[in-house]
Amino acid sequence: MKSITIEGKVRENLGKKASKEIRKQGEIPCNVYGAGENISFSAPSKSFRSLVYTPDFHTAEIKIGDKSFECIIKEIQFEPVTDAIIHIDFLQLVPSKKIVVEIPIRLTGTPVGIKTGGKLIQRLKKLKVKTTPEKLSKAIEVNCENLEFGKSIRVDELAFDGIEILNAPHIPVASVMIPRLMKEEVAATTAAAATTAEGAAAPAAGAAAPGAPAAPGAPAAGAAPAKAEEKKK
Repeated sequence: MKSITIEGKVRENLGKKASKEIRKQGEIPCNVYGAGENISFSAPSKSFRSLVYTPDFHTAEIKIGDKSFECIIKEIQFEPVTDAIIHIDFLQLVPSKKIVVEIPIRLTGTPVGIKTGGKLIQRLKKLKVKTTPEKLSKAIEVNCENLEFGKSIRVDELAFDGIEILNAPHIPVASVMIPRLMKEEVAATTAAAATTAEGAAAPAAGAAAPGAPAAPGAPAAGAAPAKAEEKKK
């Protein structure tokens, strides 16, 4: 797993006003927590780009003076309007000590359901896990090769050595679903079939049901007009 190196300097002045001045200089105020030592520092905003704006999970090697800390991002704050980073809290990693992190999910393999017209949809982007620094990786791979049409892989079907998954067990991770166009075609076909069936079941317009009396003023079926009968006599 890749580790991003960030070189910072200790913040001498703390507080909102001091942090605002640091941002004006193109740097981001940060803190490192853990291992019994808390350090406030700042570093150029551009040095965080490959750590924050990436689909993969990375650790950070924070260098401050002659000290170095292997960390992960614990919390990051963005400016509501510009979406610029305004503050980052880092957690120092301690060997064999468990931490809670979110790691991206990467789907692998071609599902068998795609061969029958299905579409693979990733329902969950990250897994919340509890593990040690030694088990961290840039992404968690989930094999979808055996995923059939209309089926899903759920959290409770996943298992990884040394990793405890904290997401709810019933949450779907990936599904092979019916494409929208195919769904619309199936719905149209079903509706047309239902309409045809209803039309066939309904009696013809104007036809009398078997055994029903004739309409008033109309001769019964098979009866000749009265005047024609009188002429024959």
